Amino acid sequence: MSPIRADGLPAVEGPQAADDPVGPVAAVGSSLRHESGGADAAAAVAGPSAAALSATAASPGGSTGPDSPLIAGPDWELDYYSRPILEPDGKKRWELLICATPDPQQSLGEPTEPFRWLRVCPAASVNSIWLKEAIESALVEAHLKGYGQPRRIRCWRASMRTMVQRAAEGLGLELVPSRRCYGLVEWLQQRQEQVYPQEPGYLVGPLAPPPLAIRPVSVPLPEAVRGDRWGWATLPFAALAEASDWEIGFAGLIHLPHEVDAAAPVPGIRLFSRSRALAIAGWLAGLEPVRLEIDGGQLILEAGLEDRWLLASLSAEEATAAAAAFAAARDSTSGMQFIAVQSGDGAERLDGFWLLRDLPDG
Repeated sequence: MSPIRADGLPAVEGPQAADDPVGPVAAVGSSLRHESGGADAAAAVAGPSAAALSATAASPGGSTGPDSPLIAGPDWELDYYSRPILEPDGKKRWELLICATPDPQQSLGEPTEPFRWLRVCPAASVNSIWLKEAIESALVEAHLKGYGQPRRIRCWRASMRTMVQRAAEGLGLELVPSRRCYGLVEWLQQRQEQVYPQEPGYLVGPLAPPPLAIRPVSVPLPEAVRGDRWGWATLPFAALAEASDWEIGFAGLIHLPHEVDAAAPVPGIRLFSRSRALAIAGWLAGLEPVRLEIDGGQLILEAGLEDRWLLASLSAEEATAAAAAFAAARDSTSGMQFIAVQSGDGAERLDGFWLLRDLPDG
């Protein structure tokens, strides 16, 4: 069957037989279907061969102290913003939250926690100079506690990008503008639910309705990275714990959320290209993919700070089914999703594989 292109990504060809999966991602059928030339073309993901995770969790350990050598560590995630608390002077509290990106290979239930650091900022001192000094203090504390030093900092608030960039550059750190800050967002949610309501001066509700966010217009994928075809897919949550053992060219794995049913389905998509799979995966890696969403009748990939990429236009029935699957995943798997890039159905290797999470932005 000849591939049929449609709005950025081509339609799916026929599925591989369900009883003959090849490689970690194999077609076995799905409740989300994409029709091409009148034939059903559903694809899902079969879990790879079971294999024990050989990587152990990263731990602070090792020599510490002001004279001990610096060790490389994971990226940091940073939020520098006001909180729903009025200080005695009548101004809103500002906080700096910093956390290390959790190790994706850390086993569920491991006692070791990633580095976290918090400092309150006086409202009159909100500037890049204060921020630089605070980040520098966090770097020192992380080193003294035996944590590795980051090379990059992710910042997910577009309004604070310039200030954070000035502070980071002054310390020789690379700023990555990205909403792919899942560990930080979870920490902030926990504080919003359990910490701030207990603080004196907590604002129970907004003083005024917040302005409606203007969403950027979605942009079609460049012609060179559209590939040959695409398909819907699903993975059982338990299979994601083995992703670090798969053969992957460009990998974007994340630490898995706790207390999720091992059999819960995780929705995603597979992108195929016989000749350019690795190049497409490399291009996607530079986007900082955040989540998939259904907007009207369109399948959208949200990435970076506010990028929106149009992947496909869907029929009303397909859009409804996909939106329901994403909504179910928010409830059952804390918003887990994925994108896989392969040269074909039978490919032993994944040229690219990203785990995503559909979490609120603020």
